[in-house]
Amino acid sequence: MNNPLKIVIPMAGFATRLRPLTWSKPKPLIPLAGGVVLDHVMDMFRSAPNFDKAEFVFILGPTMGDQIRDYMAMHYPGRHVNYAVQQEMIGQSDAFWQARKFLHGPMLMAFADTLIEKDFTFVKDEKKDIVAVVKPVPDPRRFGVAEVDVSGAVTKLIEKPQDMSNNLALVGCYYFKEAEDLIAAIEEQMNKNISLKGEFYLVDAVNILLNRGFQMRTERVDVWLDAGTIDALMETNRYMLEHGRDNIDKLTHLKDTAIIPPVNIHPDAKVITSTLGPHVSIGAGSVVQDSKLNNAIIGQGTHIKECKLNSSLVGDNVIIKGQTGQFILGDNAQVTK
Repeated sequence: MNNPLKIVIPMAGFATRLRPLTWSKPKPLIPLAGGVVLDHVMDMFRSAPNFDKAEFVFILGPTMGDQIRDYMAMHYPGRHVNYAVQQEMIGQSDAFWQARKFLHGPMLMAFADTLIEKDFTFVKDEKKDIVAVVKPVPDPRRFGVAEVDVSGAVTKLIEKPQDMSNNLALVGCYYFKEAEDLIAAIEEQMNKNISLKGEFYLVDAVNILLNRGFQMRTERVDVWLDAGTIDALMETNRYMLEHGRDNIDKLTHLKDTAIIPPVNIHPDAKVITSTLGPHVSIGAGSVVQDSKLNNAIIGQGTHIKECKLNSSLVGDNVIIKGQTGQFILGDNAQVTK
């Protein structure tokens, strides 16, 4: 690779399915398993060749982008990150078009709510022009799929197929040997207005490349997690805590508290006379007192007292007192008796 690897993460959507939390913060900063979604997306690429020298390209929406910039400056100060802004939500291809000045040479990309477990070392010696990461699924009709021939070469990408004959679902992660090729295909796509309901989809740009004779193959993945809805986020939190994100061995600061693993409790959080777990994640500066929590994600600076919470997603700087049940609360909310 003569050019440094580009790792592109489009994150311009409004994330309406994660409201009320996304009224005040972008989806990548929603708390998840001891960090935020963006932390886990960053970790996902650590196996990529020369990861430390890779250049990130974040494609932001027209609002709340400063929060992403501030988070990266604070938590990843050594990272080379370029930022582009998509002013109108007119599709995935348009997002890449807005970032075109940064896209040169080899490129990995994944959407901001796509979390997979994948070894990306294959990129170093990849011979094909394009690689699509796929996962076999029981019912492919909800997804885009890769159609392959007998040799395993991709012949076409199909968005939401009508039949069950092809189950290789596209997980939203691709490798392009030359990012400029994708940009050229997107230019043709937009000039010809190849769109659906006013949006330009990436699969159509890839199909343009396939029609031009570019070679593409698939790379299968076993673990594909989602952070795009509240239910999916809770399920992903459970999976991550069960697979390496539990920090119970480091919890020496909790007072008169019972822990049912797996959990991830930030060392700056305070937990007093409570029962936590299983599947509980609590952010920095939060205080939990005289409460019982299970299957819950709690953000930073939140105070919970005399509560019994289950299957709950709670943002930052929230106050909850004397409550029982399931709660989905955005930042700065108050629920007290």
